Amino acid sequence: MNLKLRLIVMVFLQYFIWGAWLLTIGAWWFQNRHWSGTSFGAIFSTMGIAALFMPSIAGIIADKWINAERLYGIFQIAGAVILFFVPTIGSPDVLFWVMLVNMCFYMPTISLAIAVAYNALKQDGRDVVRDYPPIRVWGTIGFIAATWTVSLLHLETSAGQFRIAAAASLALGLYAFTLPKAPPRLRGGDVRSLADRLGLTSFTLFRNRNFAVFLIFAMLLGAALQLTNAYGDTFLQDFAKLDRYKGLLAVRYPAIIISISQISETLFILTIPFFLKRFGIKTVMTMSMLAWVLRFGLFGFGNPAGGLWMIVLSCIVYGMAFDFFNISGSLFVEGQADPKIRASAQGLFMFMTNGVGAMLGSLAAGFAIDHFFTDHACNDAIAICKDWHGIWLAFAAYALLMAILFVPLFRHRHVRAAEALPARHGAGA
Repeated sequence: MNLKLRLIVMVFLQYFIWGAWLLTIGAWWFQNRHWSGTSFGAIFSTMGIAALFMPSIAGIIADKWINAERLYGIFQIAGAVILFFVPTIGSPDVLFWVMLVNMCFYMPTISLAIAVAYNALKQDGRDVVRDYPPIRVWGTIGFIAATWTVSLLHLETSAGQFRIAAAASLALGLYAFTLPKAPPRLRGGDVRSLADRLGLTSFTLFRNRNFAVFLIFAMLLGAALQLTNAYGDTFLQDFAKLDRYKGLLAVRYPAIIISISQISETLFILTIPFFLKRFGIKTVMTMSMLAWVLRFGLFGFGNPAGGLWMIVLSCIVYGMAFDFFNISGSLFVEGQADPKIRASAQGLFMFMTNGVGAMLGSLAAGFAIDHFFTDHACNDAIAICKDWHGIWLAFAAYALLMAILFVPLFRHRHVRAAEALPARHGAGA
């Protein structure tokens, strides 16, 4: 099978698993189980908790002991078993721990998939900046396919969404063992320092000032991403409580409306090679931050009726907001890190974005929404009790502040004529 096709199958299933439940677990939670919002917030935080340590640990294991594609397959199979039993759990407290274990298996597979793909492409003599984005776009297509499948089969409030995810995870786990080999590169002669011995070599990248600034802002952008995942679908579903919005398309199929964001991703991913090579990571990251401003701002003024165009435009803008920091960021990390710590470096990027960033974003947003934007005297069953206009504008202000600070603090200089990202360890002032 053609190398690109093999990698396409991998990334398609990788994000199909996530798309089967990520946007619809809230509907299952509140309409099927009728558990509390506080407990739901805890469940959603399991992604951030797992990403705090598991991608880094998995990266260390893959760099030092086990082929990355084999570790990837083991984690996917283990995740499939957990997902299959998720619907059988009858307590939100128990489900928290079950979902945490599931995310401990799933979150590191995101960075492992990247490491496997980059290794295979480079071994085949290909340019990852040019060749990876057209492959990665199929991951977004997989996410969309899963979301639409669940929505059109009316499984948004059903346990069926987890069964679909489990089946896809099992299939990917078995398929992973057929992927191009990505053996460990940190062997005995390469292990010289204490950081090498402890498997913390990737953290030495923080010594580079520009790279440290990049990772800090990647963390802050990771927080923005979790705000969208956690509250986007809930925001649209809230309009169903008002008579004038009942029956409208965006209220009946909120997951499909939100999936426009992923459709937009597929288009913007394909522009990444052009923008990265022509403008460089600093401009691309700044564009991402400004796109987040628009993403949140348009949500703040939109509604499912006359303001539907703003919600749709917000979803279109999301493609730039997400891709220009997430995909471009992983490519930048690949260009800066030594190949011997490829998996660890991608794990570090995941740690900062989906780990620390997700945790800080979830906790800070939850606190702010609960204390400043929620009317606790309101009957949430029949009325909208959250000030969504204020919530989204506060998030927009957060993204704008990031952009204002990032431009002077990140001093990376892009060499437009270069055929690839800047040389390793060469983030110049």
